[in-house]
Order: sequence, then C-alpha cells, then structure tokens
Amino acid sequence: MKLAAIAYRRLFICLASVVAACLFGGATSASPTSIDVIDWTSAQVDLSFLNKPEQPAGKRGFVSAKGESLVFGDGSIARFWGANLTAATLFMSDTASVKLHAQRLSRLGFNLVRLHHHDSSWSRPNIFGPAGTAGSRKLDPAMVEKIDWWIKCLKDEGIYVWLDLHVGRELRRADGIVGFDEIAKGKDAVDLRGFNYVNDDIERAMKAFNEAYLGHVNAFTGVAYKDDAAIAAVLITNENDLTHHFGNALLPNQGVPKHSARYMAEASVFAKAHQLPEERVWRAWEAGPSKIFLNDLEQRFNARMIAHLRGFGVKVPIVTTSLWGWQMSSLPALTSGDMIDVHAYEEAGFLRRNPAAARTTVHTIASAQVPGMPLSVTEWNMGQFPDADRTVLPLYVAASASHQGWDALMHYAYAQKPLQSPAAASNWHAFNDPDRLAMLPAAALLYRQNHVREASITYLWTPNIAQLFSGGMPAPQAAALRIAAERGRLLTSLPKVEALPWVRAASAPAGSINIEALAADPVLSRRAGEVVSDTGELRRDWSAGVFKIDTPRTQAAGGNLAAHVVELSSVTIRMSGPHVSVAVQSLDGEPVARSSNILVSVASMSVPSKGSQLPFVGEPAGGDVEIRADTGLTATEQAGVRIKSEAGRCLIHFDGTAPIHWVRLRRPTLVSRQATNAGCSLALEAHCGVAPPRHSDGHDSAARLALRSDSGAINRHVWLDATLGAQ
Repeated sequence: MKLAAIAYRRLFICLASVVAACLFGGATSASPTSIDVIDWTSAQVDLSFLNKPEQPAGKRGFVSAKGESLVFGDGSIARFWGANLTAATLFMSDTASVKLHAQRLSRLGFNLVRLHHHDSSWSRPNIFGPAGTAGSRKLDPAMVEKIDWWIKCLKDEGIYVWLDLHVGRELRRADGIVGFDEIAKGKDAVDLRGFNYVNDDIERAMKAFNEAYLGHVNAFTGVAYKDDAAIAAVLITNENDLTHHFGNALLPNQGVPKHSARYMAEASVFAKAHQLPEERVWRAWEAGPSKIFLNDLEQRFNARMIAHLRGFGVKVPIVTTSLWGWQMSSLPALTSGDMIDVHAYEEAGFLRRNPAAARTTVHTIASAQVPGMPLSVTEWNMGQFPDADRTVLPLYVAASASHQGWDALMHYAYAQKPLQSPAAASNWHAFNDPDRLAMLPAAALLYRQNHVREASITYLWTPNIAQLFSGGMPAPQAAALRIAAERGRLLTSLPKVEALPWVRAASAPAGSINIEALAADPVLSRRAGEVVSDTGELRRDWSAGVFKIDTPRTQAAGGNLAAHVVELSSVTIRMSGPHVSVAVQSLDGEPVARSSNILVSVASMSVPSKGSQLPFVGEPAGGDVEIRADTGLTATEQAGVRIKSEAGRCLIHFDGTAPIHWVRLRRPTLVSRQATNAGCSLALEAHCGVAPPRHSDGHDSAARLALRSDSGAINRHVWLDATLGAQ
C-alpha cells in the first residue's frame, strides 16, 4: 500500500502542476497565487521526539483529574495537544493508511486523538455496521476492529485516545425503544438528544452501548478499552444539553405527550421542592428559574451515567457534554463531570476585535474554566472556510491555552475522509490543507513545551444567580471579562444555589483579583489599541490586525503583516502578504538567540482551486525574517528561499515565487578529534538527536566532513544535512 500511496502522491502532484499551468498560463512561479500541494502521506516537519518518552501511550498510568490539572498515574502533569478523527476516516481507511497517519500525527506534534462520529447515522459504515443496518443495539465486530487498529497504532506512537460514547446515534424502529413512535413521528430513525433525559429506556440503551464499547477487548492490544491507560478520557454525550439547545424538544406543544408529561412532572416536583414559581420553571425557552431546573434535570442524568461507568470499571476522567455557544447558564451541569469541556468556533475578523466591544473564541473558552477543575476543548476551528484569519488561529489558541493553563485541546478535525487519497478541500479536515497544517506543528511545540508562560495574575468572575441564569451581566462587566481572558488567567466561580446543592464549591486561588478591578483598564476605557498579557509575551493589536508571541523559545506573528514590520526580542519579520503567519522556534531547548536547531514555520492563506476541489491555491509568502543569533546557521536548499548568515544574524529571504511552509536552520555540529602519537581522543558536542535524512534510495546520508590542519592536529567539523525532522 505504501508504494501505491507514493505513486498516487506523485501522480497528484504532477496533475496539480498541469492545473497550475492551465490556471496561470504556465507562469506559476511569477504569479501572485500558486498551486500549493502538501504531501498528505508524510510530514516534512518532525516533532515525534516529543512523543518518544510516552511510547507506548499509557506507560505513565491512567490519566486522572487533580484540581485544575490532568495528571498521569505516576504523578506527572498530562498536557494534550490533539486532533479529531471522524466518521469515514475511522472505518474506511485501510490498515496501512492508519499506521502511516498515526506516525504522521506524531510527527506533526499531536499526542491526543479524539475518535468522533463513530456512531453518527450520516456516516456509513459506522460502529453499528454498513448502510442498511436495521438497528443500533449491536456493535458491528468488523467496525469495532477498525477502532481497535486505530487505538493500537496511535498508542504505539505515544498518542493517547479520547473516546466519545454518544455523538450522532439515531434510534431506529428495530431498537424497540419505549416511546419511539411519538418522537419519530412516522420516521424510521430519530435523534435521541434531549429525550434521553426523560426516557428511561433510551438511558438504558445508552448504558448498554457504553458497556459493550468500553468493555470490548482490543483485538490488537488484548486490553479492554476501560482498562487501557492509553485512553485519556471519555465523553458521555456530544453537544447534548437541556439548558440551551434541547430543552424545548420536551415542551407540551412539541407533539411528544409521554415525554412532555414526564418533563412537566419533573418541573412541578422541582418547583415545589425549592419554592420556585411553577409556571416559570417548565418554560425552557426563558431565562431564570427554568435554567436552574434544566441544570438539575441534566445533572441527575449525568450522575446516573457516571455511576454506571465507574461501576463497571472506567478509571479515566468522565466528561458529561460540552459548552457550545456562549451560554453561561449551561455551566453548572457540566461540573458534575471530572472536567469542563468547550467547543469553540471562531469567526472572520477576530484579530481586529476590540475586547471592550466584542468577544473572540479565547474569551468564550476562558470564561468556562472553574476553580478546581481541568478544562478541555474537544473542538476548535474557524467557523467558516476559507478565511484569511485561519493561518494565525492555531498560534492564538495554543498561546492562549498555555497562558491560561488549559489542559487538552483538539483541533476539529485532522480528517473525516478515508486516508488512502487526498480527498477534497474542507474546513473539517486539515490533513491535506497547507493553510492550516503549516502552523499546527508550531502551535503544538509552543503549547506542549510551555514556551508561553502561564499567567501570573488570576482574574475571577463571580456571577450572582441572576447574572448566571438570567443573562443579566452589565456591559462593562462583560467587557472586563473579555479583557481578563487575554490579560491574565480567568476563572469563573459559580455562586451557591440552594436548589443545586451538587454544584462544586471550590475556593478561588489565593491572590485572585475580581474582574471589577479592570474597570479603569486602558482597553476597557478604549484608550488602547491592543491588549497585552500580564507576562508581556502575548500581544494582540486589534487596530492593526496582528497577533504577536515573544518568548525566549517561540517568537511569532500573524495577521496583516504586509503593513507592519514586527520587531521581537531576537526576530524581525518583514512580510509582504496580507494574510501571513510566521513562527521562529527553538528545537533544542535554548533561547532562539542561542539555538543551534531552529524551525521556521510560514503559513499563508490558501483556498481550494474551485469549490472544494484540490489542489489549493495559495498566496506565496514574500519578505524577510531576520534572526539575531550566533552566526553559522545553515539550511538545505529550497526553492523560493535564500539564507544568509553573517555578523550575528541570519537573514531568510522568501522571494514569493513558491509556497514555503517550513525552513529548518541548523548550526554545524562540531566533532573535534585530535590525533596524537600517543592515541586519539574524541569530543562530541552534545546535541538534540536528529535522524539523518533519507535520500531517494532509502539510505541514510553520510555526514559531510570538512577537514583542516591546525598545528599538527586534525579538527574535524561535521555538518549534518539539515532536514525538517528533529530527534
């Protein structure tokens, strides 16, 4: 299969060149737009060294939630940079492609993969079998084995797995669910979301699935999913809340009398027990008392599901559902799990949003972190495609996550198509997308290695009951909350609600500051055009539309760079493209200014050539990146790039003739060997291990040696060929 994939790739690139000639009259090298083909079967950049200590995944013991962190069984902190694999990718990728892309995911810097849409009816085959399968009560053995193989291959690469239990399962007539006819309304299949909270038979069906799925023994590892420490967490039900999305499905006017009767009875009992107005408690579409009741109804279901999972041996963190859409009244019910989870999709123009007036996806995520609980983001992405801001979003999310101390982030998605071919262009898979893939490794590196310092200031939002459940947050306070999310670390401390005694009460960190203290902040009073983190490392200039990261090991900028020269501590960026992101990063743990091993990542806007058709058409980046560092940095030749190293600086020139995504700079590794009559001694300068490049014949290249004589001794300087692989 590997040879077939290589042949397919070469044919695809050849055809892309023909398309380029047709589109641009054969003058692609001089055109302002160029065909941008990325190899979907391999990765030029190699961050797999980050995962080597974890191979196989699970060796440190089961992941657990401890305070606001995730920890492994050995007590070490777990920090996950992940991606989603969904639908057809899970069930229609052949075995060789699965192994190949597990390796590629590791090279790209991922250490967590969420297996998603395994049960969704719109994707066939799914976990229940091929199209035409009558019911959803039984798992298809052949499809489960597909999941087994993904878990095995990911585990071998040191990549952990997040398992969703329910995503898009439709109940079918053949399932024999009590009350099916009234919710199906004549159809043969129906979405269970919302109804699971008041239908005991649906709940039993979900529990039966959970036992069968998590109790299954992997055919390749010999370990049941529930007993495998490579499984990092499980999610009970995806995007399925009563408080904001599905409560209305149970109302008396929805034509589901049995389900509505149960709902109304629960509302009546709750209202009487807590002296709340019964005529308002059941009105799911209204703010106020109904949101308190809906949180409780949702939490009781979650508590039963969690008890069942723990009862048959699930050891890892359990997440209930996700906060999706900025509706803070949904937050209390989410605290019944072990971790708060958020879905966040950014919209165009976020770099230019003044936080005093409008929010970004980072503000949404940050406001969901509560004291004493970890936070995950199982889905983040742009909400539209294509978009000029896509290039910088990975940097913005990863840097903010490090600054805020979030625990697990998963891009949506790496792929949702079979991986034997490059498929088509889509917002929902990054594996063939040069715009997105170019900057994801840079984001992984800065997040996983803590290149961005965690905030030194913690801001606390302490909403009262009216603000939380009625949406009564004053505009100045809302603005202060958004500013706090970029200035320091933000936590939301939930109020005590007598009707919800199960809400977690965690003490705020010592020294935390109420967001009211930001009332005089220059950003809030609109006297500033940028917001700067408390550490000084992150800076979003919304007046210019530029985001900057300036740390010892990562120096980066993205956005409207054409109109601005970006000056960072050791790097100057002068780029001509209006939608460009550039990251300069140390790979050897040293500050950029002293590093002997530097990765330069470049992402520029690219769009499908027509509709969703490949290849992508990109804006080749033009301009200069200057690194003020010790001299001697070199790189292998690349079309469109010239490198000059002199007098304490390295100048990288992009001539704009071809899309460039990564440039690897290396300082020659010195091997000093002195031969004397008495014998020989060898001194080797220690360096971050790098796999020698593989030439087309498959053999490791030999080091190039330059010998010079010096007073009878032989000093041998060895230049290792610069590849994009590290370690």
